[in-house]
Amino acid sequence: MPNEWMDEPLENWIPYQLRVVDEQLLFRWLYVGTHRFTEPFFEETVIRCKSYPVNVTGWHSATTLDGLIQAAQGSVSISPNAFIFHISRCGSTLLSQLLGLPERHITLSEMPLLDEILRLPYREPAISLSPDERDAALKAVIRLIGSQRTGNETRFFIKLDSWHLLFYDTFRRLYPTVPFILLFRSPDAVIRSHQKRRGMQAVPGLIEPELFGFDPALTRHMNQDHYTAAVLERYFQQMLAIQEVDENVYPLPYQDSGVAMLGQLTTLVTIDATPAERTAMKQRSQYHSKYPDQPFQEAVPQTMPGSYMEPVRQLYQQLVSQKKGTSSVD
Repeated sequence: MPNEWMDEPLENWIPYQLRVVDEQLLFRWLYVGTHRFTEPFFEETVIRCKSYPVNVTGWHSATTLDGLIQAAQGSVSISPNAFIFHISRCGSTLLSQLLGLPERHITLSEMPLLDEILRLPYREPAISLSPDERDAALKAVIRLIGSQRTGNETRFFIKLDSWHLLFYDTFRRLYPTVPFILLFRSPDAVIRSHQKRRGMQAVPGLIEPELFGFDPALTRHMNQDHYTAAVLERYFQQMLAIQEVDENVYPLPYQDSGVAMLGQLTTLVTIDATPAERTAMKQRSQYHSKYPDQPFQEAVPQTMPGSYMEPVRQLYQQLVSQKKGTSSVD
């Protein structure tokens, strides 16, 4: 039975999961206390907070979409300062880790609930959710995650999943003036990284092929490297198209140094960090983005063999060659 919001939203609770029950959408809530969202991925934050006693009682707090929207309207929040779009394996996780170090920053790294809302038409085609309802759900979730739980938060950065590049139009419609950062890297290096440990978008079928504009019948038995190259082609095409129409997007190429990437980012958006916090950022950048206790070491990636790489390399070079002026944005 959904727990409808009748008065004010519960303090230190967030929506974290979407479920379909009896053909009705329910948004499950999680108590997070005062825990800051500093894990490399938001899914890890959820796992950690699930261990809190209030979350292991066997009861689930849930609302309908109307309840979610009502809760968001009562939330004191800060608006996003930047959305980070990326092609995966290009420094986005480390960048979001560095942005999350100052206590006045809220960082959101690949929140599953946003993805569940965006991909709902692909995963639950029988569920009727209008574009307006989808937009309202996305804005409500982002507003609730951006709540000022201490009252001292000043900046809010959101790193999306790589395939959310293909939902650019949705995010730009909802946030028309927020800077969009486009992180990218050599396709050879990205594919070499996926060969070690593949992400969802690098395995045929784990993400609906229709989302990329692929024919499912043609991709079902595709070689994984060929498939990843095709996904990267789609990403680069989207980035190039976005830059043609949007003056508020900023391409950010991969660098081995996380501090150097952060330095580039700070020419685009304002961060709120003390000298001590900047020192902590520099120290953190020396460690692995996903395994913070391991020093970062990466072999120079080898060039991928095969003529199938040529189209995606050409798109990458187009992206590299595009020049764009930058300015600092609050």
